[in-house]
Amino acid sequence: MHIIVTGGAGFIGQQLCDFLLKDPQVRVLCVDNLSTGSRLAVDELQRKHEGRFGFVNEDVEESGFPLFDAIGTFLDSSIDRIFHLACPASPIHYQANPIKTLLTSVVGTKNMLEIATNFNARILFTSTSEIYGDPDIAIQNESYRGRVNCTGPRACYDEGKRAGEALCFDYKRTRKTDVKVVRIFNTYGPKMRADDGRVVSNFITQALRGENLTVYGDGTQTRSFCFVDDMILGLTKMMESFSDISGPINLGNPNEMTVKELAEIILQMTESGSKIENIDLPQDDPTRRKPDITLAKELLHWSPDTELRIGLTKTVDYFASL
Repeated sequence: MHIIVTGGAGFIGQQLCDFLLKDPQVRVLCVDNLSTGSRLAVDELQRKHEGRFGFVNEDVEESGFPLFDAIGTFLDSSIDRIFHLACPASPIHYQANPIKTLLTSVVGTKNMLEIATNFNARILFTSTSEIYGDPDIAIQNESYRGRVNCTGPRACYDEGKRAGEALCFDYKRTRKTDVKVVRIFNTYGPKMRADDGRVVSNFITQALRGENLTVYGDGTQTRSFCFVDDMILGLTKMMESFSDISGPINLGNPNEMTVKELAEIILQMTESGSKIENIDLPQDDPTRRKPDITLAKELLHWSPDTELRIGLTKTVDYFASL
């Protein structure tokens, strides 16, 4: 089995690569420009899976000769699966270069769809819960079309992923490309970047440093947190699902809580003397995030089973060890 993972040096990507390589018959080619990915993670994977893990430092928006050379040499010009994860996923990173973010989701996805089509490979596109925007329904299911501000500061990511989904299904309809689309909700766990701006990593690092936990607004906005191991299992189940299952399918944890509640749990778990500090709410910050995972349960036989405190304990231990 020859697999490409774009964004394979990122938080989810590096752990997905490691999981896939548990199968001794698998070879994985990681494609990442390291804008937010970890070179250390790449080096570790190369040492751990010597000869079966390859790396190409390339931007999927370019998709030029280095990637095709690696496909020819490392993968023997054969591709079976493409996990397309490439794109900054946290607001602090995707808003740093919004034009680049949008082009990564559109041009980069087109490039990978072309490769999938030409090599007759199955491709899984990781979309996001952010395509629902700031929803006006409490629980988001796949038929909900969203409430996105298409000119706001989050649009580069929200609309980019929406366009990426459209491209996938246009390729499926017109080119018969074997596509799968999932919408990933908030995911956390070890190997997150301390500076990625996501709420779990922010709160844990602030608590461990004895700093105030910065909560946007009054903290009553809700989120649902899925442990990374559960997410990886969901991604692989979707990839290997029946060919008539294309999605989109929500992947996330339906246990909803307020951001303030999360902050209080982390303060308790870290035994930190930090306080909660309320700061201004960013524009278009979603007020509700709760996935309906009925389709994932029915079609993939998947649902997350890592209890929040167990996952947070592993994540706190990881950051405490740095």
